[in-house]
Amino acid sequence: MSATGTYTPNPGAAPLGRMIAAQAVLETKMLLRNGEQLLLTVVIPTLLLVLFGSVDIVDTGEGEAVDFLTPGILALAVMSTAFTGQAIATGFERRYGVLKRLAASPLPRWALMTAKTASVLVTEVLQVLLVTVIAFALGWNPHGNPFAVLLLLILGTAAFSGLGLLMAGTLKAEATLAAANLVFLLLLVGGGVIVPLDKFPSGVQDALALLPISALSDGLRDVLQHGAGMPWGDLGILAVWAVVGLAAAGRFFRWE
Repeated sequence: MSATGTYTPNPGAAPLGRMIAAQAVLETKMLLRNGEQLLLTVVIPTLLLVLFGSVDIVDTGEGEAVDFLTPGILALAVMSTAFTGQAIATGFERRYGVLKRLAASPLPRWALMTAKTASVLVTEVLQVLLVTVIAFALGWNPHGNPFAVLLLLILGTAAFSGLGLLMAGTLKAEATLAAANLVFLLLLVGGGVIVPLDKFPSGVQDALALLPISALSDGLRDVLQHGAGMPWGDLGILAVWAVVGLAAAGRFFRWE
C-alpha cells in the first residue's frame, strides 16, 4: 500500500457533534442501567400517581384527583432526573475521577455538560410519556396550550439542572447523596406536588410558592387542569432559578 492508500491513518478528534452525541448516548445508557436511579426517576413518580390517583387519601379540591396530581407528578419527574439523579451521578463521577479524566479528553467541558443535559432530556421524554399514559388510563382530562407546557418543562429542567450541578460540583459525593435525597423528600411534601399549597399557613404558602418545584407544578396545573394561557409568573420564577443555578454551577463547579 502507498502512503496515500486506503488505510492511511487520519489522527485527530472526531467532529464535535459526534462526540457530544456519543457521550449523550453513553450517559443515557448508564442512567437507564442504574436500578437506584430508575427507582427514583421512574418508579416512585408513577407509583405516587397510581396510589394517590386511585385512592382518596389527600384532599385535592374540586374535580378529579388525577387532574390535580398529574401536573405535580410531571414536575416531580423533572426534578428527580434533572436535580436529584444528576446531582448524585455527577457527584460520584467527580469523586472517582471520571470527570477529571473526561476533562482531559478532546471533549470540551461545556460539551460534556451539554451531553449530560441531552441525556436528562431523553430520560424526561420517557418519563413524560409513561406518566401521560398512566394518567390517561386513570381518566386524566388535560387542557391548555402544549407550547406553555413545553416551555415550563424546559425552564424547569434548566433550573433543576443548574442546582443539581451546583450541588455535585461543590459538595463531597456522600454529602451530595444525602442532601439531594433530603431535598427531594422535602420538596415532594412541600412543593405542591401532592398536597395543595393552600393547605399550608398563608405565610408559608408565599415562601413555598417561590420554590422551583412549586412554580413548575403550579404552572403545569394552571395550564393542564384549568386551561390557563401562558403562566408568566411561574415561568419568571423558573427563569430566575435557571439563570442563578446555571451561573453558580459554572462559577463554583470543581472538577476534582
